[in-house]
Amino acid sequence: MSTKILPKQETTPQTSHGDGDHERFAHYADKHKITESMVTGTPIRALCGKIWVPSRDPKKYPVCPECKEIYEGLPAGGGDDKGGDKQ
Repeated sequence: MSTKILPKQETTPQTSHGDGDHERFAHYADKHKITESMVTGTPIRALCGKIWVPSRDPKKYPVCPECKEIYEGLPAGGGDDKGGDKQ
C-alpha cells in the first residue's frame, strides 16, 4: 500500500452574504408571490436576491438591510403600497 501526497489546495472564504446571513432576516418580495409560494412551495426571489420558500413569521426577524435599502429606493406605486411585503 502506498501513500499519496495531495497537492496543496487554496480555499477562499465566502465573505458575501451566504444563506446563513439571509436566514436571520425577513425579506421583501412581491406579496402575491409570497402567498403563492407559501401555497405551492415554489421558491421566490427577494429584492436582495435570496431565493427561498417563505414559511415563517417575518415579525420575529429584523428586516434584511439589503431588501430595505432597495425597497426604500423604489418609486411609489399606484396603489396603497409599493407592491412589496416581507416574509
